[in-house]
Amino acid sequence: MITTGFTYLAILIMIASSIVYIEKKSQHKLFEYLPAIVIIYFVVMLASTFGLWEKTASVTATYKSVKSNLLPAMIFLMLLLADMREIVKLGRKMLLTFLLASTSIALGFIGMFALFHTSFGAESWKAFAALSGSWMGGTANMVAIQGALDLPDSAMGYTLLIDSIDYAIWVMILLALVPFAKRFNTWTKADTSVIDEVGKRLALKEADKKPISFDSLFFLLGTALIVSALAQYGASFLPTTDFLTSTTWIVILATLAGILFAMTPLAKISGSSELANIMLYLIVALIASRANFAELTEAPLYIFAGFVVIAIHVVIMVIFAKLFKLDLFSLGVASLANIGGVASAPILASAYSKALIPIGVLMAMMGYILGTFGGLMVGNILESMA
Repeated sequence: MITTGFTYLAILIMIASSIVYIEKKSQHKLFEYLPAIVIIYFVVMLASTFGLWEKTASVTATYKSVKSNLLPAMIFLMLLLADMREIVKLGRKMLLTFLLASTSIALGFIGMFALFHTSFGAESWKAFAALSGSWMGGTANMVAIQGALDLPDSAMGYTLLIDSIDYAIWVMILLALVPFAKRFNTWTKADTSVIDEVGKRLALKEADKKPISFDSLFFLLGTALIVSALAQYGASFLPTTDFLTSTTWIVILATLAGILFAMTPLAKISGSSELANIMLYLIVALIASRANFAELTEAPLYIFAGFVVIAIHVVIMVIFAKLFKLDLFSLGVASLANIGGVASAPILASAYSKALIPIGVLMAMMGYILGTFGGLMVGNILESMA
């Protein structure tokens, strides 16, 4: 039974790092359907269920300190890759397709909650707000909203359960639709020439990236931690409400800092994504360490609710594809850039053409920018409906 904070933290880091190492070395097919971050959550939650550690003062203090300080640093690093100038160059049609995907997902959550909110608990809107942040951005956005809305760690089990199961099935469906792209584009009368040009330009830029070095990682770590400290200090001067808490302001300030610094030379330093992922995996492990399998009593209902959200999203996307002559590649990658994030959007893009992979990456980066704000907005609406 672990009772000291340092040992507790060391065990979490060891579990998370081991799973990531196994994923990279084994290349097992399991990881195609269950990403390492989801397995980390459920392995740590299993350890918590069996009481591997106690919630002593030392353990609780370590949990609160590490999580609250790493969260703004992780958000900042994740957004350093989201250069608004490059995103704008994607072209009006692709940007509008991405925004359509985000909006339809938000409407999916609102529509689903309007239908089923009486079947869930009073605080369930927070779990769906966190999931909407993930499905309009990525896991980093979900964790940011969890902190901003003070969602109990136990409820995050539902969020990650929907995120992994519903997302995995949606990825398989989108990949299965790739051979039907020409038929769909003929039906919508879409023009794909612009996509091909953008893909080639971005592929050339991707080849110029510099390798990661010790000094770059060290400098990025120092910068991220300073941004975290400043965001927390700045948030203490801002007015708070029931919805805009101090933690919400910290998340917003770190997000704005990431967006601004993504347009500076700092963004060209390699290693921000790797550092951000280390922090993200550790934060997810920390959240899971306070959860328990016995608390997941309504899992089937939450999973079904996730499919309802996707169904509403698909109906809206198909209607607008016909009206505005959108192609299946843009629709699919925009959808997966939202729901799957940077890990899966490039995979779908590569299924169409290797030259289109950078488009998937850039769209996913756009999701990191909008996901937190979009999730908070959805949360505000869901709270009023609850």
